[in-house]
Amino acid sequence: MSHYLQMAKVRQQVDETIKHRAQLLEQQGIKPVDALHVACAEAANCDYLLTCDRRLLNRCRGLALKTLNPIDFILEMVDGNQSD
Repeated sequence: MSHYLQMAKVRQQVDETIKHRAQLLEQQGIKPVDALHVACAEAANCDYLLTCDRRLLNRCRGLALKTLNPIDFILEMVDGNQSD
């Protein structure tokens, strides 16, 4: 895990606001660990959250955070670059 932490450019600290947001996301049916990931991504103002978890993708549809599977993300990046 330390290898991945060294690659990270931003580390989002979990504070009470993030914990509260994660609890709200849990109430919407998101698993606790996923809710924490989503809450952290929102707090860090991430443009995207990538996951292969279809259940999480479905649960995040109504959120402002754009949640995609990695293939759709790559396709979106390629399509976006072709229009430039």
